[in-house]
Amino acid sequence: MLFGEPPRVSEGKLLETVQAMEQYAAALHKLIEQSHDENHKLRKYEIYTLGLISSLDELEQSQYAARKFSAMITSASYTAMKPEEQMNYHRYVYFDKNAFIRLFSLLDKLGTLMNDYLSLQTERVKPHFSYFTVLRTMVQRNAYSELALPLYELKELIKPTMNRIRKRRNTEIHFMNSEMQDDLRQSHESYSEQHQLENITQQMRDLDEMMEMVLDTLKLTFHHAYRQMRK
Repeated sequence: MLFGEPPRVSEGKLLETVQAMEQYAAALHKLIEQSHDENHKLRKYEIYTLGLISSLDELEQSQYAARKFSAMITSASYTAMKPEEQMNYHRYVYFDKNAFIRLFSLLDKLGTLMNDYLSLQTERVKPHFSYFTVLRTMVQRNAYSELALPLYELKELIKPTMNRIRKRRNTEIHFMNSEMQDDLRQSHESYSEQHQLENITQQMRDLDEMMEMVLDTLKLTFHHAYRQMRK
């Protein structure tokens, strides 16, 4: 709607990931209808899965909008921009932030589901745990290595990118607006000079790489969850 384009038609890795999640949710629903859910665990897993599908949709849309608005920014500094380009910059910043915050939120929601359906009890080690805590627990215990090892490899392959995005996320949530970090650094170095924009090309590349990791992580996890349920 923002760009006068038709609704997205999912394809490629995004489509494969959503299909893996929908397959698991549909199988859960079938079991629930057959009255195999006395403790309501399956219904909880179904709701978690449907919520993750929505979260993935929101993340993809934020990534898409950030990319479109980033392509409209050509000036090297904010003060060199005309009003229309400044507006597009603010829109890029909004959707970029929205994406990198949602990215870690989605992974942590996935970690909550994994911890429950795999009976890992990570909360005994750390009450407020993340996806990465759950993954570390699996690796340390050698639990479900057929899933844990591929997920760990995905995480390690993208570690530098993930660290950059995590730093931006933590800055945004706990300290200051993440896009103003460079302003602060440049102010210390040379207060009177015009401040250059953050490296938007690098930021979009980081976001795209993390999105690939999220898709691969979800697809691996939900294929595994489906096989576990079939057993």
